Amino acid sequence: MALEQAVAAPFATRHLADQGARVIKIERRGGGDFARRYDETVHGQSSHFIWLNRGKESIELDLADPEDQALLHRIVDRADVFIQNLAPGAAARKGFGQEELRARNPQLICCDISGYGPTGPYGAKKAYDLMVQGEAGVLSITGTPDAAAKAGIPIADISAGMYALSGILTGLVNRERTGEGGHFSVSMLESLCEWMGYPIYYSVYGGSAPERSGADHATIAPYGPFETADGGFVFLGVQNEREWVNFCGSVLGDARLAEDARFATNSLRVANRPALTAIVSTAMKRLTIDEAVELLEDSAIANALMRTPMSLREHPQLLARDRWRSFETPEGPVDGLVPPVSWNDVPATLGPVPPVGEHSDRIRAEFPAGQ
Repeated sequence: MALEQAVAAPFATRHLADQGARVIKIERRGGGDFARRYDETVHGQSSHFIWLNRGKESIELDLADPEDQALLHRIVDRADVFIQNLAPGAAARKGFGQEELRARNPQLICCDISGYGPTGPYGAKKAYDLMVQGEAGVLSITGTPDAAAKAGIPIADISAGMYALSGILTGLVNRERTGEGGHFSVSMLESLCEWMGYPIYYSVYGGSAPERSGADHATIAPYGPFETADGGFVFLGVQNEREWVNFCGSVLGDARLAEDARFATNSLRVANRPALTAIVSTAMKRLTIDEAVELLEDSAIANALMRTPMSLREHPQLLARDRWRSFETPEGPVDGLVPPVSWNDVPATLGPVPPVGEHSDRIRAEFPAGQ
């Protein structure tokens, strides 16, 4: 049972739906999840909503209506999981706090998602992805030396959704062992701060934060994009001294460079990054992008191309692994990626995205008053 909106909770429940769970999505009467109107790019529908809501059932409810409140209580009384990410305190004020729900259904697993957590000075603070990226320090290390940049996808929402999914699965295993449900809360801030682990340790114990370094790595070199003779860019990364020696001799064509005192360790290569970048850039600009990739592959040096969301549809690895499936939406079929987890190598079923309130009548009939 999902009293959800926007990204974080729908991300968690869509993965549950993909793996076969029945997910009943509660939507506001008269408009539904506001994420339905973020844009109109997918056959006139929101790209966010299509991404996050396949395989679910949709019912419209007005939680200010006592009859709809009673209906939702009847549904939750028979549910395994209740997840919500309304504004802080909103679910509890409407009678759907975890203590009340678990008093009615002791086996229920309750998950609350919020921006900053249910307590503390930020407990009631409004949270959107950009704001949480700022509060978690992501903006301070992402971008270029001249300008901070947010991640191009909503990583605060996604991280909270992933930890919600993990917590729900943990709760189901625990209930199987103990027979008891439980409750946990997930905040976007704490989830994203977990992902900030290495910069936190680096800063606290090293005395300074990793510098914003664009597509380069702040603490590893050479690691980043290099332009080739035909105007392309190849991304490469050297992670250890064995690779560095191999890179110098096989890619740069100068085995003696591995003995250069300026570049003897990774820390020294980072400290002398401008000189190192100039050497690597000169070598890469002698090669076409195809030549560079072939040489890096033959030398066992990690490399990649910069692809776009448009070109991912034809990514050779995704095509070779048959990772695309068609699923239905209210305005016609779309292609989507199957989830990363395929239990026993059986791809998940990608169910249809529901129109708002599509299942209202059927669900109301399934949970009649007086039941």
